Amino acid sequence: MEDLKFKYLERLSEIYPTIAQASTEVINLQAILNLPKGTEHFLTDIHGEYEAFAHVLKNGSGSVRRKVDAVFGNTMSSRDKQALATLIYYPREKMDRVKKEENNMEDWYKITLYRLIEVCKRTASKYTRSKVRKALPKDFAYVIEELITEKAELTDKESYYNEIVNTIIRVRRAEEFIIALSELIQRLTVDHLHIVGDIYDRGPGPHIIMDKLMQYHSVDIQWGNHDILWMGAAAGQRGCIANVIRICARYGNLDILEDGYGINLLPLATFALSKYADDPCECFGLKGSTSFTAQEKEMEIKMHKAISIIQFKVEGQIIRKNPGFKMEGRNLLHRIDFEKGTIDLDGQKYELLDKNFPTIDPRHPYTLTKEEEDIMERLERAFLNCEKLQEHMRFLLNKGGLYKVYNNNLLYHGCIPLNEDGSMKQVKIYGKTYKGKELYEVLESYVRKGFFAVETKEKERGRDMMWYIWLNENSPLFGKDKMATFERYFLAEKETHLEKKNPYYSLLENEKVVDSILAEFGLSGECIHIVNGHVPVRSKNGESPIKCGGKVLVIDGGFSKAYQKETGIAGYTLIYNSYGLILTAHDPFESTEAAIEKGSDIHSDSIIVKRVMARKRVEDTDDGKRLKERIRDLEFLLEAYRSGRITEKI
Repeated sequence: MEDLKFKYLERLSEIYPTIAQASTEVINLQAILNLPKGTEHFLTDIHGEYEAFAHVLKNGSGSVRRKVDAVFGNTMSSRDKQALATLIYYPREKMDRVKKEENNMEDWYKITLYRLIEVCKRTASKYTRSKVRKALPKDFAYVIEELITEKAELTDKESYYNEIVNTIIRVRRAEEFIIALSELIQRLTVDHLHIVGDIYDRGPGPHIIMDKLMQYHSVDIQWGNHDILWMGAAAGQRGCIANVIRICARYGNLDILEDGYGINLLPLATFALSKYADDPCECFGLKGSTSFTAQEKEMEIKMHKAISIIQFKVEGQIIRKNPGFKMEGRNLLHRIDFEKGTIDLDGQKYELLDKNFPTIDPRHPYTLTKEEEDIMERLERAFLNCEKLQEHMRFLLNKGGLYKVYNNNLLYHGCIPLNEDGSMKQVKIYGKTYKGKELYEVLESYVRKGFFAVETKEKERGRDMMWYIWLNENSPLFGKDKMATFERYFLAEKETHLEKKNPYYSLLENEKVVDSILAEFGLSGECIHIVNGHVPVRSKNGESPIKCGGKVLVIDGGFSKAYQKETGIAGYTLIYNSYGLILTAHDPFESTEAAIEKGSDIHSDSIIVKRVMARKRVEDTDDGKRLKERIRDLEFLLEAYRSGRITEKI
């Protein structure tokens, strides 16, 4: 052990070769420990709603407006503060409108620049100069640093700063400078972003959201069931591919695949128009509002039915290949009486709403036709070879996982599978039994195997496991006894559509159960929380996102427009700054244009979940623990230098 420690110190001495350098680093790290904790921003269940997501990202769930309020207080009207906040969110677009209305732009530039500089100073004050410097835009780095840094040696500070601002305006760089300051404020307001699952499906822009996240300065992602579905599709798992296409078709979003990812759906379209030419496909209507022509809508509906039937066949094959999944009860095609148009479910006969199945052989209902097999082969190749999709999935794998413990918060999407008595459910995965944290970890390992395993069998298991995570009752990302896709399409009886939730969801107010979950992931003591996505909180029915006295925060309130009729709002987000936890409920987002034109913000109501008596500092965070370890190692190095065990490299 001593030898290892000495070798480590020798390696450390290569980075800090002198007492002076090691001492300086200790001083720097100690100073960082005493800075205020950075602001964390939590979002979940974005479901492709790019415009609303982009706005919430820009305003930091109200954090930017709080900075503006803190700087100007009662010295500026509420209307002017909102106008300044809107400028920070959309600087280029806002200035285009101002120029049409303002007579003296030079004065406007001067006032606006001073205001932005003051907000920038406040925003940057909780970081080291080094960290701020790294965030500065390249073109204006030196000038911005001069403007936001106090210079005690200057006798006439006002004149110095005035001259800089006047020069910026005189050389016609005011607009670019305003944009740079606004983007810097956005960048510094939120130190770290957490996405607690479900970037994909329902909304029109998940690929745009992924592009945005890949450019974000600091982010982690807890995979949601819809993200796992797309990951499985990208890995070539046919059940996942069929589900992805079906959901895109259902919400009128096939252009995500065709335009966003360049996946060719023409073979499926041709097949659908041929096989369902005279079929109205009434059970396969589109959800949400679309701007399709009648002809486009008809084609999309037929494609929707075609891929749904393919999905039921492919899933039947997966279930029979994996008896350990215990999902034979979800194989329904062989229970159909094709002559009578009925199905037998749990000993009861139901009449089907749609009785036209031209591609199903009643003797072999789960066998794809030659045309269907050809379509799936083409789609499998297309998903596997789509460079942009694979890039997005690599990002999810690099930045993501099934859960995360960060600064005393446990983040996950979905649930911990529980028994009725609140104990953790034992789940069998490929012959071995797991529960709680171990279940999460083994499932995550199989997801990664689905992409990276060298052995063919393990890779195939990993791919099938992604489909399992999407819809199995024992999956922590699903947490219901079944996914009633077939029943919702083909049966009128509502009782067949019911999906019974895991006991987890009814036990979230049970402190003993919640404490046992937190303990399972290594959390105990005060100020510990579960941040949970996946199931929308129905605020209009009086449901609260705050459970178990604040220990559980369910922050899916319906970002997706498809959920907003049920929830009554457009999602919750969470802010964790140095003063505590703030939960924000959002109104439905009208449009980017309305936000710019009217100065309307998206956040509507903030709830302080927890406020700390003493402001949290970096030393109270996980980063602080790592910095303390670094300081300890550097102090050991200093001791080794001074005792002569290691020689300075002067």
